[in-house]
Amino acid sequence: MDSRHRELEPGLFEPVEVDRDEGERISGPRVGFWKDSWIRLKKNRGALFSLAVVLFLFAMAFVIDPLLSPHSPYAQDLARRYLGPTADYWFGTDKFGRDMWTRVWAGTRVSLYIGLLAALLDIFVGVVYGAISGFLGGRIDDVMQRGIEILNGIPYLIVAILAMIVFDPGIITISIAIGLTGWTFMARIVRGRMLQLKDQEFALASRALGASGFRLVWKHLIPNSLGLIVINLMFTIPAAIFAEAFLSFIGLGIQVPEASLGSLISDGAQELRFHPFLLWFPSIIFCLLMICFNLLGDGLRDALDPKMRK
Repeated sequence: MDSRHRELEPGLFEPVEVDRDEGERISGPRVGFWKDSWIRLKKNRGALFSLAVVLFLFAMAFVIDPLLSPHSPYAQDLARRYLGPTADYWFGTDKFGRDMWTRVWAGTRVSLYIGLLAALLDIFVGVVYGAISGFLGGRIDDVMQRGIEILNGIPYLIVAILAMIVFDPGIITISIAIGLTGWTFMARIVRGRMLQLKDQEFALASRALGASGFRLVWKHLIPNSLGLIVINLMFTIPAAIFAEAFLSFIGLGIQVPEASLGSLISDGAQELRFHPFLLWFPSIIFCLLMICFNLLGDGLRDALDPKMRK
């Protein structure tokens, strides 16, 4: 019989079995998104060093100093006023004889508290607001974006001053005052990501399979936006710490006897001429936090961006 008219073999169109072990030997083991991002982050020495410094500062502020320090950040001893750095007082003492070592780490703890609380508010309000605005679109999106524009037109300093007048100054009050206007940038980022993703094939397939709007956003759209959310979160924390330091520097932040990095820098600036060490140490910690968080944010942006893959 002519080969053009011979019968087709039954197994001709059956799927070919693939040896997975052989495929992994050729292309290498499968690497997920987060593992691949971690591998690329480790190649960025500046970001990795910044991560180590940030973790060290967290450990010093929240674990090591509270457990091991022999002094209280509020105990006064006027007989030990303005002592320079010594074996007993590593960062010296202030005008009330208080140990600057414990006060610096207590101030770092307060500043990090405020930065983390502002970041949580940024995530909760900004992500939810942006996801609703971008997913629903249309007139609802227009109205919600006009609300963001109105909030952006109000300087956060005015909001902070009003919050300090109405409520007692403290960590919660300052965090709310900073977060009231700080979440708008996150909302815009998430909104843009929702507009980009909601009409792609995987979202349309999920809708065709009967997924509700809430499930589509929570299970598909927000997980695909986590990279941008994490990156912006790394820039939100130092921005909140800087805002708190500025408010404390002008006298609207943490009130005595509590301390923050901003209030310690403000007190040290008044003693710069005769006792400069009161300014040096909190300023060094503050600069380390600012630089390391920003370098870590840049490293995460490069690691989580799919366009940076080689």
